[in-house]
Order: sequence, then C-alpha cells, then structure tokens
Amino acid sequence: MSSEFDVPPESPFALLSSPEKRAWFAYMKLQLRLRYEMNRQLQADSGISLADFDVLVALTSDAGGRMSVSALSTRIGWERSRTSHHAKRMAARGLVEMSRSEQDRRVTEVSLTEQGWRALRDASPGHVGLVRSLFFEDMDTDELERLSDTMEKIYDTVIENGTLPRPVDHP
Repeated sequence: MSSEFDVPPESPFALLSSPEKRAWFAYMKLQLRLRYEMNRQLQADSGISLADFDVLVALTSDAGGRMSVSALSTRIGWERSRTSHHAKRMAARGLVEMSRSEQDRRVTEVSLTEQGWRALRDASPGHVGLVRSLFFEDMDTDELERLSDTMEKIYDTVIENGTLPRPVDHP
C-alpha cells in the first residue's frame, strides 16, 4: 500500500473517499488511544476504571446523583444490559446503589453513594490533568472552538440518525 490510507479493495473502508478515510482513521486512532490512556491513568491513580468513571460522571448530571438504568444507558451510550451489569459490579464495591423507583416499581434506579462521590472527587484532578496534557495542550482557542463546533455537529447527527433514545438534555 502506498499510503497510510490505502486499503485493500475488500475492506469496507475502501468505500470511503480519501478525505473520509483520513478523518475516520484519525478519529479511530485517537479515541482508541485516549480511552486506553484514560483507563490506565484512572486505574493507576484512583483504582477505578474508565467505565466506572463514565457511570459516576453521568450520574452527576442529575442533581440527586440518581438515574434510571435506561436513562443512564442513554446518557453514556451503552446497551441497557451492559449498564445494569456494570452498575451491579459498582454496587458490590460501594460506589453506587441500585433500587426500585418509588414512582414506578418496574424501574431500577442507580444512585451515587458517598463513596462514589468521593471516588469521583478524588479521581477528577488526575483525570483532568491527563485530558489537558493529551488533548488540549497543543490547541489554541480558535482550534478548540472549531473542534467543538465540529464535534457538536457530528453528535447532533448521531442523535438524529442513531438508534439510542434522545438524551433528556438534548432537545
């Protein structure tokens, strides 16, 4: 292959234009590496996984730190069964509690425990430091604005055309 973006004709990526391939490969390389680095840092510094952190952060979007499993799944973009299983593992470690909703007994809610709040507070400074050093360090304000605009536009398209329900905070 003559360039990083040449792919064999059998590859599904052969159906993408050259600019599309470049953008998609850049995104895939970045998100896979970032998730690895964030997971490694969180586990080493705080003893929680990136998946744990994702759940803890998502729960803070509710003032009481409580969401139904379905709403939590939608918020973090996981299947409901994955969210439920992961929340059960986190509950066994004391980071969250799972209980039936008082409004609808068919609904399972996940809520942050004091230990979960503490884990999130303890993990956040190191996580933010890593994000700044890996993601923001070499960008100026104009680049950040353009990147934010582009990612928000893509997110809106995913929400519009994707299969998960629309998050409650995304009109």
